[in-house]
Amino acid sequence: MKAVFLASVTALAVSSSLAMAADPAVVYDQAGKFDKSFNEGVYNGVKQYTAETGIQVREFEPKNEAQVEQGLRRLAKRGYSPIVTVGFNMTSAVEKVAKDFPEVSFTLIDGEIDLPNVQSVIFKEHEGSFIVGALAAMASKTDTVGFIGGMDIPLVRKFGCGYEQGVKFATPNATVLQNMTGSTGAAFNDPTKGSELAKSQFSKGADVVFAAAGGTGIGVYQAAKDEGKFAIGVDSNQNHIQPGTMLTSMVKRVDQAAYNTYKNAPAGTWQPGLVVLGLAEDGVDWARDEYNASLITEEMKASVADIRAKIISGEIQVHDYMSDNTCNY
Repeated sequence: MKAVFLASVTALAVSSSLAMAADPAVVYDQAGKFDKSFNEGVYNGVKQYTAETGIQVREFEPKNEAQVEQGLRRLAKRGYSPIVTVGFNMTSAVEKVAKDFPEVSFTLIDGEIDLPNVQSVIFKEHEGSFIVGALAAMASKTDTVGFIGGMDIPLVRKFGCGYEQGVKFATPNATVLQNMTGSTGAAFNDPTKGSELAKSQFSKGADVVFAAAGGTGIGVYQAAKDEGKFAIGVDSNQNHIQPGTMLTSMVKRVDQAAYNTYKNAPAGTWQPGLVVLGLAEDGVDWARDEYNASLITEEMKASVADIRAKIISGEIQVHDYMSDNTCNY
């Protein structure tokens, strides 16, 4: 009887500790937290939260898709909450695990799930891409610019469509070359292919290339440097990667999406549902710093400020490729 009683007490203690546990966690996608792009942006939000609070965020970097659900389930079982998940490709796994662990809070970046314990954060990438597209056109001497996407999916084409609209807004007769890297998740981590595609576009007259391709972009930026052309980064501010070559970066504030989740959950202000972040919410923007300041003229800055204000006010309507999977504008 004593043994049974002790076992019951022990089980109760373990159960209670799990129920009380509120340590935050993050699950990156397969590119890893040091991809210098999307994942690293989230990692910067993690670092900011830890620096301010001293609370460590449990990190998991899956090596393949199967490990995503396994890792999520393991974190949920151990009582981690909230759990930030990085990327649209985690949507299915998050939905399964969130249903099984309704007491755990999940934030999914770049995907949508309608569950009472999931916050879905998506961005108006087309708005930020319009801005850098206009800048590309302003900087181009050939009136030919390029776009290199990662995985060929509507979300990535959303970047390309917004970019082309911005280019044509600034220079109506400009040519926009577009290539996608591949049809699987590996397309976001293939610098060699990125370099090849960029060189092909340069050979066709492009002198500015925007890469919305995660780690693949590193190859694009190196090729631009080698060829004496301009490149545009994505997600994180990548201007520092190739100073003098990076015209700008289309910044997507995934860092704030992660940081806000960790900050709001213990305060009781985290809410499930859909969060949409665009220019008006400072969810997307273009980057200007010491690494590209000499490349951006005062005239370009003024033009971008005007375009930005008109998008926010609605005077400029940027077509969202995700609305109908076309790029009509």
